[in-house]
Amino acid sequence: PVMLAIAGDSAAGKTTLTRGIAAALGPARATTICVDDYHRYDRAERAGLDFTVLSPAGNYIEVMEQHLQLLALGRPVLKPVYDHSTGQLSRPVLVEPREFVLVEGLLPLHSKLTRACFDITVYLDPPEEIRRCWKLRRDTADRGYSREQVLQELDRREPESAAYIRPQRQWADICVRFAPAAGR
Repeated sequence: PVMLAIAGDSAAGKTTLTRGIAAALGPARATTICVDDYHRYDRAERAGLDFTVLSPAGNYIEVMEQHLQLLALGRPVLKPVYDHSTGQLSRPVLVEPREFVLVEGLLPLHSKLTRACFDITVYLDPPEEIRRCWKLRRDTADRGYSREQVLQELDRREPESAAYIRPQRQWADICVRFAPAAGR
């Protein structure tokens, strides 16, 4: 399969872009996976930790690496599932690769091993003020957080974003930058 990675920070537009590409290719040709499903801890467990899901310590990176290698070879995997709406880890699902495998998430380009699996890599890099607005809107509307909780979490995540998320930009074949639209 052709392996495409879409990396970026939380609420950068990864899922939106992935869904659009998958729709354009059609369900018979595209498999999508989110590597955020490889979180080690559910939302309640993470509350007491000194790192966030942006850190490799909060994710099963080795399992993700193995699964991406298998998918790149055209082999199916039994992928974990993290439900963003509830913050719970769910039952794994069987993922069968198709002609195109679209991989999105926070850390798809984190390791040399994962980067080697991809034919095309994209990093989404909206201006911070736009990304923060998107995150506030999504997390308050879809995930049940208050505005204050989202802003506190953004501040808490910033050091790990700088350490683990933004460095992935250097390994992207394509970097997508957004610009504010007048009146929006």
